Amino acid sequence: MIPKIAQFLRDHVPATPCLVLDVDRVEENYRRLKDALPLARVYYAVKANPAAPILSRLTGLDSSFDAASWEEIEACLAAGARPDAISYGNTIKKVAAIKAAHEAGVTMFAFDSEPELLKIAKHAPGARVYCRILVENKGAEWPLSRKFGCELEMARELMVKARELGLDPYGISFHVGSQQTSTAAYEGAIARVAMLFTDLKEAGVKLRMVNLGGGYPVRYRQEVPGIDDFGTAIMGAMTRHFGNDLPEMLIEPGRFLVGDAGVVSAEVVLVSRKGKDDPVRWVYLDIGRFGGLAETEGEAIKYTFRTPHDGGSDGPVTIAGPTCDSTDTLYEKSNYRLPLALDCGDRVELLSTGAYVTSYASQAFNGFRPLAEHYI
Repeated sequence: MIPKIAQFLRDHVPATPCLVLDVDRVEENYRRLKDALPLARVYYAVKANPAAPILSRLTGLDSSFDAASWEEIEACLAAGARPDAISYGNTIKKVAAIKAAHEAGVTMFAFDSEPELLKIAKHAPGARVYCRILVENKGAEWPLSRKFGCELEMARELMVKARELGLDPYGISFHVGSQQTSTAAYEGAIARVAMLFTDLKEAGVKLRMVNLGGGYPVRYRQEVPGIDDFGTAIMGAMTRHFGNDLPEMLIEPGRFLVGDAGVVSAEVVLVSRKGKDDPVRWVYLDIGRFGGLAETEGEAIKYTFRTPHDGGSDGPVTIAGPTCDSTDTLYEKSNYRLPLALDCGDRVELLSTGAYVTSYASQAFNGFRPLAEHYI
């Protein structure tokens, strides 16, 4: 628990459920990341948490931004970001959104298919483009599907096509999966990108940029490699495969910058059992999957809980949200244990919940209000 957040919760006792996020911690994480990868340009993945105080702080630190929609681009511009410091990183964009971004001065766009490339060529002529390739996601606690990216041979053909269409074939991107716990994932992906650079150079297309994506992890229940470990692995692989001719490097951190900066404060609504002798208690909170904890899907992201009774006797629990939906069950198979003294009305804190919580919260499922937010 960050002392600044603990003090805020004691002093203000905000209504639950709510997120309290320390913007100073976001800056600390940004500086740690820059120290670990000093040659890389940081493009904050806005989707992780698009709150204005975060965007404003990062703008002041000269960060760039990875946006997934025109609305996120608008938010970045409102926070003072320069248009040329914004990458439209979604490979699935409406024509109207491409037009709006281009007219606003955004010059860099992602794609992974010919139809998307043709849209960009027509509605953002002359733009810098980068192609996203498919890579292995082994080691990621929140792996990505085949929804994004294309095979290497297709990427080669598309980048040649980009040049023919009058676009600037800027580089290649990949994403090794969110909450990636293996540095080897980046090393393998960089090797694939280097092969593509060589093939395209032989085809007369000289790329200038590698977008290493995000995925840099935070600690939840288990230890994870430190950001310095990832920095060492990435720079070692880049040097091995590119030698002294290093391309520009972009990174798209989201979770790493904001994850451990936030804490969700929640209330226990009910503690019950399904049978008289059932050893497992069901603990229902006033926040669940539809309130922002979507990453508990498949029990993938396992948050740490703090309660007023920590240190006392505990027992096995299933943890669920408050809605009338059976899928709103957070943890049933992950061997969570909570204090036996835990009861209705107790407040609990979910640690490292600054990323992908407020942006996942539904507007009014079952009538529940969206998660309240406090930025300090």
